[in-house]
Amino acid sequence: MADRVTVIGWDGSPLTAAARSALSAATLVAGAAHHLALPEVPPTAERIRLGSVDLAARRIAGHRGSAVVLADGDPGFFGVVRTLRAPEHGLEVEVVPAVSAVAAAFARAGMPWDDARIVVAHQRTLRRAVNICRAHPKVAVLTSPGAGPAELALLLDGVHRTFVICEELGTDREQVTVLTSDKAADHAWRDPNVVIVIGGSSGGQTGGGWLMGHETPKVRGWALPTEEPGSGNGNGSGSGEAPSLRATQLARLGPRVGDLVWDIGCGAGHFAVEAARFGAAVIAVDADPDACARTEAAARRHGLQLQAVPGRAPHVLERLPEPDVVRIGGGGVPVVTACTDRRPERIVTHASTRDEAEALGAALADGGYTVECALLQTVGLDPDDWTERERSVVFLLSGHRTDLAP
Repeated sequence: MADRVTVIGWDGSPLTAAARSALSAATLVAGAAHHLALPEVPPTAERIRLGSVDLAARRIAGHRGSAVVLADGDPGFFGVVRTLRAPEHGLEVEVVPAVSAVAAAFARAGMPWDDARIVVAHQRTLRRAVNICRAHPKVAVLTSPGAGPAELALLLDGVHRTFVICEELGTDREQVTVLTSDKAADHAWRDPNVVIVIGGSSGGQTGGGWLMGHETPKVRGWALPTEEPGSGNGNGSGSGEAPSLRATQLARLGPRVGDLVWDIGCGAGHFAVEAARFGAAVIAVDADPDACARTEAAARRHGLQLQAVPGRAPHVLERLPEPDVVRIGGGGVPVVTACTDRRPERIVTHASTRDEAEALGAALADGGYTVECALLQTVGLDPDDWTERERSVVFLLSGHRTDLAP
């Protein structure tokens, strides 16, 4: 019974001596069709078309002889090595790497990639991959059938990006195409491909970083003091943007990388910017175009990117992509109901009176959410004489979907 497998990466270059040696001794070879057609594969070896890696691993574990798995690029980078090393298969894995498809794609584009986010897009993860592309200025997307350049472009509707699309890297059919995201949906693309998605602010970073794919925030901390007076909401009136309220809203929502956040009633953009600083994609909505402009300006100051959409809630929400979490800065019960209909995981809103809080809480509960309510009171003090400087009292309501596992 086989207890060892050699995994060979292939990037279109001639195989190394170690790879040729392993292949020449192989009695079982697993790989894609173009791997199994390589002249170095022994004609007498059993051949397995690699679909499910788990199934192939079980076949390899039961094989009497020497097994080799061929995979594109570096098989240890979002590749087959993780599955083959699963304890249930009992396999010892030896890896002969090659240049990863991501490294090859950035090389073809002549760009550095230590500052890039790298995501894998399947049909089940496509929406989250798109959210990464919304939130970050340089993203490499390892695509799959049904989650390719056209689908990325369609879901990025309204967000301008440049696509560098690298098809069939390492083969004689390799092709690199550069075009804007609004044109990508009009083409048919060959698999496999890597898409480099570029656009928006780079945060003002000119040198190399120290942590791949991440940037240290310019300002330490969160729930930062407000920078500008005045704010709006989805209906053009005032909304609470006090740091204490914002801190609790952020804690309740927990925005994270891969999420899409709706900030309805973005005002001066303080909450939207904070959510974007956590790595989430943000769509900020306000009936006041000036509020949208202030929000975009605040994001630029922090080296962040988000999408600001002017319009009156709840009607403007109908054309927005599905959110993961929502902050409602105003608009009352109709806006809450419109948001519960879209089934985000969490919703937060606030009210200045008990009657308003009861109405908003009932709308959340009617929409299938578990409701929590807290009365937040903060008192700003002058540290010189400890006199009261300002006081804020607000009802905070948060809703969690009841149909989700804890």
